[in-house]
Amino acid sequence: MAKTNVLDTDTANFSDIIGNGKIYHIPKYQRDYSWEEEHWDDLWQDIINLQADSSSYHYMGAIVLQDGSNEKEFFIIDGQQRLVTLSIIAIAVIAKIKQLQESGIEVEENAERVSLLRNDYLGRKNPSSLFYSSKLFLNKNNNNFYQSNLLQFKPPINPKSLNDSDRLLWGAYKYFLAKLSELNLKTGCDFSNFLNDSIARQLLFIKINVVDEINAYTVFETLNARGVELTSTDLLKNYLFSLVNSEHDLEHIQRQWIKISDTVSIKKLPEFLRIYINSKEKLIRKEGLFKSIKNKFQKFPVNDRGDEVLKLLDELEKYAYFYQALSQASHELWRIDDSCAKDIRNAIKIIDLFKVKQLYPLLFSAYEKFYIDNPDNFYKILKICLVISFRYNIIGGKNPNELERSYNEAAIKLNDGSIKLPEQVFQNLKRVYIDDDVFINDFSYKTIKTSSGKKIVRYILFSLEYENGYGYDFEDDDATIEHILPENPNSDWESFFSYKEQENYIYRLGNYTLLEPRINRDIKNKSYAEKQPFYLESKYRLTQEIKSPLWNKDSLQKRQETIAQRAAHIWRCDY
Repeated sequence: MAKTNVLDTDTANFSDIIGNGKIYHIPKYQRDYSWEEEHWDDLWQDIINLQADSSSYHYMGAIVLQDGSNEKEFFIIDGQQRLVTLSIIAIAVIAKIKQLQESGIEVEENAERVSLLRNDYLGRKNPSSLFYSSKLFLNKNNNNFYQSNLLQFKPPINPKSLNDSDRLLWGAYKYFLAKLSELNLKTGCDFSNFLNDSIARQLLFIKINVVDEINAYTVFETLNARGVELTSTDLLKNYLFSLVNSEHDLEHIQRQWIKISDTVSIKKLPEFLRIYINSKEKLIRKEGLFKSIKNKFQKFPVNDRGDEVLKLLDELEKYAYFYQALSQASHELWRIDDSCAKDIRNAIKIIDLFKVKQLYPLLFSAYEKFYIDNPDNFYKILKICLVISFRYNIIGGKNPNELERSYNEAAIKLNDGSIKLPEQVFQNLKRVYIDDDVFINDFSYKTIKTSSGKKIVRYILFSLEYENGYGYDFEDDDATIEHILPENPNSDWESFFSYKEQENYIYRLGNYTLLEPRINRDIKNKSYAEKQPFYLESKYRLTQEIKSPLWNKDSLQKRQETIAQRAAHIWRCDY
């Protein structure tokens, strides 16, 4: 490929990629092998489907390669997990043929098959060391085990002593050996055909060659904007690392990056980075994340960019710890010696239950401004976010885009000092605070299925029971959710709810109440007339209040409207 070109694309099968003497290196600082059984199984099912139809193909997605020192050498910028896994399958197939050879079955033929397949898929034997060289070189944490054990068919002396990623490599090898044993493959020819056809020929990639890492980064942005799913975090990491000139600094930020990635998880790293940026700068969408980061660094003088990378990673490490704590009410970060500590933990638990991530940028800014010096103000921000989320998202089901813009604007103002107090934060969020009339109407007709929203329903019922909205730990009590109109009503109920109507009313909030487990077991699907005396005996006020002589559409609706009025007082911001 001419070095003036930004990229070259082609469709290639696994044989095209791995053949013709090509050598592949996973860059030094790429992440370790991370595929687990669910990924192996998905790939294996795709391969098995191909085996049933030799004329079909399966697309493995894009593999992004950066030119190396010559036309046969490449660095894998994206696609390493897939390429390594296919290499392990090839090793497992060759191992099966080797077992046939060692068992005395077609000894000469299978020995020749082993030699040919090794040359085609794994590498050639070095005449000096008599070890097989490799077509594929992994990163510094995995390469030794791959070269010394997997390529040599040599089990580790102590598998339990392997690091996590080497253990996954070894697990993948054993997994595919076991799967190969389940196939109806009897001879070395059968195994060879399986590798050469179902894997090498029928698995297709979009192969993208780029000149350097910066061009790989640009290519990624373009493809991602057009809906091609690529691994983003490795490209971002390589871009940032390319700005650091000192080997000492490079080793430092490698360790720091791993720590950040482990804290937030590789899968959530793009989300975390976007939240961090949106807490400080104008809202960006997922597809604009990496352009934003690149533009941020291009504003600095070239000689200062390495230092700015170090500053950024220090910031990210701090916020990664906070981001992790946002999904763990029991996290050590919330164990502070302050009167509002319990309230903070309860609010964190509920915010995590709501799964409303649009508010996270504001919480990042509130953490920076308030948490250490003024935890009470931090709690007030949590409470504002909780109430708005409940009214806007959980009950209202409104468009989240406006919510995200509002939180972004408030986060920036809190971060730059334009606003300083929780009251001012609320004023900046007032346009997404659903007013009482709309909220009461939304609540009065709200349906939440217990099959998918059981914890939300419990939270609502306990908040209504104790009328504090967020202070009671709704997970501690052993109460069960009672459906007054049962989930499986008998024919007696059809006098009050027709068969078609039942589906519309069973999961209405007005049809739920709290009940002791023993009582709930006793009454099960009984009629309302049989249930009602038990409700009066319950310890829960919410249940004792159910005194309607009949339970039909009108009484259910009336009860839901009543508790909607109560809900408007529980979930409110008084600023």
